[in-house]
Formats: sequence, structure tokens, C-alpha cells
Amino acid sequence: MASPLPQGNGIISGINVTPLVDIMLVLLVIFMVTTTVVSAPAIPMDLPTASQTEAVQVVFSVMLPATGPVRINGEPVAADDAFVRLSRDAFTRDPHLRAVLQADGAVPHRRVIHTLDLLKTAGIAKVAFGALPPDERAP
Repeated sequence: MASPLPQGNGIISGINVTPLVDIMLVLLVIFMVTTTVVSAPAIPMDLPTASQTEAVQVVFSVMLPATGPVRINGEPVAADDAFVRLSRDAFTRDPHLRAVLQADGAVPHRRVIHTLDLLKTAGIAKVAFGALPPDERAP
């Protein structure tokens, strides 16, 4: 009776895939770990958080309407130098000042970037973007 397993110098008729599967699982785990690290946002954003503390957070409101001048805390500001001066004065009063930029959807991107540059010129580095929640009645 012949033995089912080849003895000695016989030809290997099958491939052992266990080491291949082990290597593939290790590569899959490495891929999954690095993917979560890479998917972190590349642009750091400093968004204000709601809290129940007693401290009052000073917010510097900048509104960019579709038409008309920029509004700081509701007051229109026509010129860039006046915008920078008001921003710098507010930052001098409170070094922890946080600007909230609210831009209309029709405002060109270059106008938003220009406003961010003016805030940076004034020394304000903490900027958040205001947004409205989605309309819950819409399907």
C-alpha cells in the first residue's frame, strides 16, 4: 500500500499558504493603523466649544455679507486699515480673543482669504468659522 504523503525526493504538489496569509494579515493591520493617522485633518482649526463654566469667552464677530462692507460686531467697516485697527485694538484688550468669521455663501473665496490675512495682520490667530445647522424640516 502506497503512502499518501511523498517520501524523500518526491515532487511538492501543493503550496503552503499559511505564511502568506500571516504576512497579509500583518500588512492589513499596518495599513489600517496608518490610514487612521493619515486621515487626520491637515488644516488645524480652532473651533470654539460650548461649556458650562463661569468664564466668559470674548468673541470678535466678523461678518462678510454677499453685498456691502464687512461688519465687525454688527458695525460696518469700509476700509481695510480701519478693519486692522479695530481688530488690533480688540486683540490688545484681550489677548485670548477669538474671531468668528461668518461669510455668506455667495462671498468669493478670495474675499474670505483676504479677511483672514487682515485678522492675521492684526495679531488674531484664533479664528473659527460660523455655520448654521441644517434645516431639520428639509427632506
